[in-house]
Amino acid sequence: MTDASAMEATNPFFESWDTPFGLPPFHLILPGHFPPAFERALAEHRAEVEAIETNAEEPSFANTIHALEESGKALNRVNSVFWNLVGAHTNDALSAIERDIAPELARHDNAIYMSRALFERVDALFKEHGRLGLTQEQERVLHLTHTHFVRSGAMLVGDEKERLAAIIERLATLGTAFSQNVLADEKDYMLVLETEQDLAGLPDFLLAATAGAAETRGQSGKHVVTLSRSIIEPFLQFSTRRDLREKAFTAWTMRGQNDNANNNIGIITEMVQLRAERARLLGYKSFADFKLDDEMAKTPEAARALLETVWPRAKARADRERADLQALADLEGGAARIGPHDWRYYSEKVRRQRHDLDETELKPYLQLDHIIEASFYTASRLFGLSFNEIEDAPRYHEDIRIWEVTGRSGEHVGVFIGDYFNRPSKRSGAWMSAYRTQHKVDGSVRPIIVNVMNFAKAEGGPTLLSFDDARTLFHEFGHGLHGLLSDVTYPMVAGTSVARDFVELPSQLYEHWFMQPEILRKFAVHAETGEALPESLLKKVMAARNFNQGFQTVEYTASALVDLDYHALASADNLDPVAFEADSLARIGMPNEITMRHRSPHFTHVFSGDGYSSGYYSYLWSEVLDADGFQAFVEKRDIFDPETAQKLHDFIYSAGNSRDPVEAYMGFRGHMPAVEPLLEKRGLI
Repeated sequence: MTDASAMEATNPFFESWDTPFGLPPFHLILPGHFPPAFERALAEHRAEVEAIETNAEEPSFANTIHALEESGKALNRVNSVFWNLVGAHTNDALSAIERDIAPELARHDNAIYMSRALFERVDALFKEHGRLGLTQEQERVLHLTHTHFVRSGAMLVGDEKERLAAIIERLATLGTAFSQNVLADEKDYMLVLETEQDLAGLPDFLLAATAGAAETRGQSGKHVVTLSRSIIEPFLQFSTRRDLREKAFTAWTMRGQNDNANNNIGIITEMVQLRAERARLLGYKSFADFKLDDEMAKTPEAARALLETVWPRAKARADRERADLQALADLEGGAARIGPHDWRYYSEKVRRQRHDLDETELKPYLQLDHIIEASFYTASRLFGLSFNEIEDAPRYHEDIRIWEVTGRSGEHVGVFIGDYFNRPSKRSGAWMSAYRTQHKVDGSVRPIIVNVMNFAKAEGGPTLLSFDDARTLFHEFGHGLHGLLSDVTYPMVAGTSVARDFVELPSQLYEHWFMQPEILRKFAVHAETGEALPESLLKKVMAARNFNQGFQTVEYTASALVDLDYHALASADNLDPVAFEADSLARIGMPNEITMRHRSPHFTHVFSGDGYSSGYYSYLWSEVLDADGFQAFVEKRDIFDPETAQKLHDFIYSAGNSRDPVEAYMGFRGHMPAVEPLLEKRGLI
């Protein structure tokens, strides 16, 4: 039997899964199983779509839209496992498959959504939608399906259609290469700390984290700084070695721009050019106009207006913060002029002076297990959920944890997977994804949701989080709840499949609960003494909530503005991304002491596919909503008010994209928000 035949004979994707709750049988899945699984699944989906396309019956919602929503089950199963593993636990074999399959999947989607015959069926239904007797959700699905076809080029003909198909396929290849290059730079980098002097200033939790990183990278007995945010940020915060801070910071900001095989500069140039051409083919003046036409903002001008409302306030506050840091540096004689690699170091010192708050004093109270418990407790109080850990289930890495989620009456809601620790096989950042999406198109299918983090794992003791790490856990769990609580019929509108500038509302809103005294009092427990967070320390935490907010808002807003600048270009011939980025930052007066949160060469939100391209502003757009949204609970003087929680469940967390986002928010809150609550939340007024 050949290797290929053996892989086919033992392929888990060709069998039903008798695992708990239908979890993927990770222990049986090998990289070699994916190519034949994709091949068969793609062929099945093509046949299913062709049957819809050639159906001799008059188009109906059932034989066209519903049938499209029912199609592609096998492909969805292979896709979900493959792309989740590529992000969370990849290897060279999976990376090679990724490079091959990305353009093939783009070709497959092009064939469906550029099909004239299929579009004519959808278009006929769209034109008659008012007379079809559809439910509200069916109306929404029909509208979104029609929009997807139009935006995919179904109305184009001849050379224009062929060119658009080629562009979409090429963009898929480039996005994959961009992501893999960033991961390669992150995986390859190590700053080995050899001597006691190299470790100067590092607190115990960071010594443990860098020792653990050294162990996983073959440097046993040493300490290693990696480019994982949970290691490099505290290193920049605490290391007294300015030369090492600068070396590590440079490596962090130069990901994707080094003189090696992972350089992304040429990829950015080509992607921006192709995106601009794609927009022109579809009748838009820029890619930003194309992308935002289907979002809440509707236009780049609306997104930019929000950013430019925030920018001067953030910059003014950052200027004041910079003066404070420079004054301290002058006093200590540590830097003639502080640089970006100094900001976190001196900011920590100023925070200690101003608020008597030391990160090392707070961190022992933020144990990972307790923060997970806090996120579950909040979901229980708001939505009646319970989380029961499953020990005997397949998993793709020994570190992941799995819970069954049940509702108030004990009914099965879904499965939640937590993958919390960094490792070389995982891309950086934090995200939520799904191994299975909720729907009821052919029976009740419950979701399998995963949160992926990059916390530094502590060996021999509890893993301790920074305040920002803990808030990130709540953020991603908010996304997770959006997937778990989804209660719609059609996959197209399930869970997080909403407008990009609406998708961050459930996650950012959920962050508010972590920062409530009631939650911190209950779950912030000292790792060694078991004592609850003292009221004196809690008051310091609350008082310092907006400390360094100018810096944080500037680094974010600059990234969002540069993203819009790239994609406002009508043409991008001869684009030099490094010079373009510098010019964009100079135009807004970016402080020299602050860098973008994500510089262009490693801006995976924007260049690893179309996800947040032209849409990085959406975090701030959603924050306008979440700042106002939490006020609904504040106004009731109860952060778990049952009536408000029920509205939140019905209109936001369970509704998916079954209604327009403005309608959904209005249903929850009763009005659309102003920007002032956001500015107040960030301490910018």
